[in-house]
Amino acid sequence: MQDPNPEFMREAIRLSIEKMQAGHGGPFGAVIVKDGQVIARGFNQVTSTNDPTCHAEVDAIRKACAVLGTFQLDGCDLYTSCEPCPMCLGAIYWARPRRVFYGNTKQDAAAIGFDDQFIYEELDKPLDQRRLPMTEFLRSEAQAGFQAWQQHEGKTEY
Repeated sequence: MQDPNPEFMREAIRLSIEKMQAGHGGPFGAVIVKDGQVIARGFNQVTSTNDPTCHAEVDAIRKACAVLGTFQLDGCDLYTSCEPCPMCLGAIYWARPRRVFYGNTKQDAAAIGFDDQFIYEELDKPLDQRRLPMTEFLRSEAQAGFQAWQQHEGKTEY
């Protein structure tokens, strides 16, 4: 397996600075590489799009999947200017890239006001002790969707 390429990380870092200075959002950039070529670039656009999910990694994943025509990033490497937050980490695991390389740490991000530690802590708590109330509701009716999925012959497993 190839060593990480500093030029790809520098591109993620460049995006983080350039797009932040252009007013798109926070200082985060990401690139996705396949077979030695950048196939997608992403950057934080939370404040410019009013979309709390538009983090650099998620943006890059969406674009890379569109380019590849698939929902999995098999054989791809993700370079991101910062250690992924919990949301991005979840998206990365679902996308299944080969490897992830990051620049800044989550501690570096917390030091400038991007602190996700409370989310990690919330995930360890029982549902009834979390800040955000979560209540099971109409589960028996919701089960119809899962039953339909189990019986659906044209489903794509993932």
